Amino acid sequence: MALSESTPAPVPTPVPAPVPAPPAAPAAPAQASRGLLPLLFTGNAAMYALYVGVGAILLPLQVEHIAPHDKVAMLGLVSGISAIFAAVFNPVAGALSDRSGRRNPWILAGGLLAVPAMVLLGAVNSILLVALAWCLGQAVMNVYQAAITSIVPDRVPEAKRGTASAAVGLGLPIGSVIGVLVGNGFSGGFRTGYLVLGVLVAVAALLVSGIGKEQRRPAKAPASLGEQARVFADSLRTHDFRWAFIGRALLVLGYFAISGYQLYVLQDHIALPHGMSATAAAAVLTPVSSLAMVVSIAVCGPLSDRMDARKRFVGLSAAASGACALIPVVAPTFAGMLVFSVVNGLAFGCFMAVDTALVTLVLPRAEDAARDMGVLNIANAGPQIVAPFIASVVVGLAGYDLLFLLGGLLSVLGALAVRPIRSVR
Repeated sequence: MALSESTPAPVPTPVPAPVPAPPAAPAAPAQASRGLLPLLFTGNAAMYALYVGVGAILLPLQVEHIAPHDKVAMLGLVSGISAIFAAVFNPVAGALSDRSGRRNPWILAGGLLAVPAMVLLGAVNSILLVALAWCLGQAVMNVYQAAITSIVPDRVPEAKRGTASAAVGLGLPIGSVIGVLVGNGFSGGFRTGYLVLGVLVAVAALLVSGIGKEQRRPAKAPASLGEQARVFADSLRTHDFRWAFIGRALLVLGYFAISGYQLYVLQDHIALPHGMSATAAAAVLTPVSSLAMVVSIAVCGPLSDRMDARKRFVGLSAAASGACALIPVVAPTFAGMLVFSVVNGLAFGCFMAVDTALVTLVLPRAEDAARDMGVLNIANAGPQIVAPFIASVVVGLAGYDLLFLLGGLLSVLGALAVRPIRSVR
């Protein structure tokens, strides 16, 4: 957020007062503090456990329980409306943490508030109330996410951001496994499942904020809403930042158009082995995909540091993610989904390992890191607003095959979008 200064009182001299120099950007850290990478992993794993456990298992089951005949459209409605809150709260929370000069209090507040938000979500029994409760959940989780995302540009030197990005990226596969196992384990009891996921985030928030020491940054003066809107738009005027935003948005749109409907895909489209339920299939596929992600992240993150080639890794991973979307179209079987899960896990793991490092290197202003990361995180939340509506329409009109093809095409376009970035190899 831009600094605002009051106009100085007139002075009786013909010599104009010197213009104060702009505040210097915080110096890049010489090295990450000891224990920071495990904390980044823990905080992100808990966050993804909640997102995946709720979004992939508990929420679709709850929507199906309430509206079994309109589950696709209703899930699209709930997911799309709640994602609007994610898009709004992420950059706003980032700007607020920039203004305060702190990250840990925001991580702690968002994490602790996840518990009552999840309790409320588990207690409601209508589509309207589910949507409102998940909006609240998205709001508090994006307060948490905006602050924890900013730790990498705040506390990690540029030469080590690929490794730090890998630690962040490992949170997705491990958190996904935890979330799906919790969702499957409590598929018959929504309230307990939601509560367990909320408690996981709260515990992670206590660990990250309690153990992860931060150096207080200079606080910023409040800015008007108009000024906030202007500086958000200014961030996207930066050439490389804009293309990083577009590339991430396209890839995330393609990813969530498919993954957001995984349970319904397994129920209605894939030929499962006799006696296997859709939730049990998800509990198998998610660890398989997650293991592939772990391997890919562990290799690609440090390798991108060594080769100093972020853009190449992001482009290849997005292209591979797009190509593998053809597998369930050609082979709509459980075996086909296993192959898809492996290839997609490798591709998306590489993306997660390197993309965070890439985007931290194209931020417009180091002193506004959390705000600019919040703007960039609209590329995460924004596609989630559009994806459920697009997916529900596509499935309603042409079935799941076209949904896979559309997701693959969007991922390929995301790969092409990183090519114009100039300042990062």
